[in-house]
Amino acid sequence: MKDSFVGPFTIIKLIGKTAVEVKLTEEFSRKHPVFPVSLVKTYFQTEEDKFPSRKKNPTTPEIVEVEDSPGPVRRIIKARKIRLNGKDQRQYLVRFKNQIADKDKWLAEDAIPDGNLH
Repeated sequence: MKDSFVGPFTIIKLIGKTAVEVKLTEEFSRKHPVFPVSLVKTYFQTEEDKFPSRKKNPTTPEIVEVEDSPGPVRRIIKARKIRLNGKDQRQYLVRFKNQIADKDKWLAEDAIPDGNLH
């Protein structure tokens, strides 16, 4: 019996409003890395013993520092909690001032200075 879904995979970028490009593992390297957003499911971290055949994705999410960001943060769109180096970390999807949605980035909580929202 085949799995209904495989992954998790890291989303590299949003392509328009209807597709995402993902970083595939070696096992799926011959597949096209772009999928419609309708096939993407939110990944909730689970206990490993419940799903022993599920492989971990060795890549860690990219954390963008404020210095690398394209200007001041205009607003926070979404929040998520990830596990990075064995510790839970809160990140925020932010939209930068004078930028389009394609330039939205996930920033670590401590990478958004107080009063940086415009």
